[in-house]
Amino acid sequence: MNTETAFQTHRPRLMALAYRLLGSRSDAEDVVQDAWLRWSGADPASVRDPEAWLVTTTTRLGLDRLRAAKRERLDYVGPWLAEPLAISLEAEPLSDPALAHARADEVSVAFLTLLEQLGPEERAAFLLKEAFDHDYREIAALIGHSEANCRQLVHRAKQRLQAGRPRFNADAGQHRQLLARFMDATQRGDSEAIQALLHTNARLVSDGGGVVTAAVRPLLGAERIGRLFWAIARRGLGHTAQLGHVNGEPAILRFHGDHLHSVTTVEVVDGRIANVYSVLNPEKLQGVQDAR
Repeated sequence: MNTETAFQTHRPRLMALAYRLLGSRSDAEDVVQDAWLRWSGADPASVRDPEAWLVTTTTRLGLDRLRAAKRERLDYVGPWLAEPLAISLEAEPLSDPALAHARADEVSVAFLTLLEQLGPEERAAFLLKEAFDHDYREIAALIGHSEANCRQLVHRAKQRLQAGRPRFNADAGQHRQLLARFMDATQRGDSEAIQALLHTNARLVSDGGGVVTAAVRPLLGAERIGRLFWAIARRGLGHTAQLGHVNGEPAILRFHGDHLHSVTTVEVVDGRIANVYSVLNPEKLQGVQDAR
């Protein structure tokens, strides 16, 4: 197997790892490209296991980029949400809905947002163990910590994530149904219908990045969220909308003409919407702007 073929064979795994580490498609692509440059310059005779070499390089490059990104995100205007990896205009999943739902949960905007509370080493250790099934010896070598310390990193990460994740999430059918009803209600600006779909203490997080108009702090409470969409509809500021998928999970795609304006996903708990996540920053929607 030549150098390029070996890299392309493992590229999907490297991209999956880099994206989960960084929550950014563009940053993940840069890390994988840097891994390729190092791989293409390496001596093949010195590499016993190409996959292990590439995963190690990608992890270390990803950690360096994540540490820098953490500093950069301190100055980000408003809430920071993950940059979508894949946006599909298809209304229905191509595979089994239950399986697609389970897979999408691993890279959902909600879960990637939750991962942001972890430190870089915690995040890397947790993902390598839980998402990529590495043992602690491998993780220790990858991130430069002892096995005992890696166990502690993963344990702490699990505790912090479990505290933030809903205990009773919706199945695929209920999730999609609530999202469709929420889309219809927001398009009409029907505040009462919106509130009926939301938990009383629901939260709306909008990421405009200071590039477009968006709330600079999360909006809390069903009543306030309902009033916001009522005001948007009343002022004629709404956009055409359709159901699609973001990172495999159902999403509302809003358009200004043929231009993708925003993507919205929701988190459903106990039959109602608990969290609404909207990515409006056009820099995070590049590459799919004219996909309609």
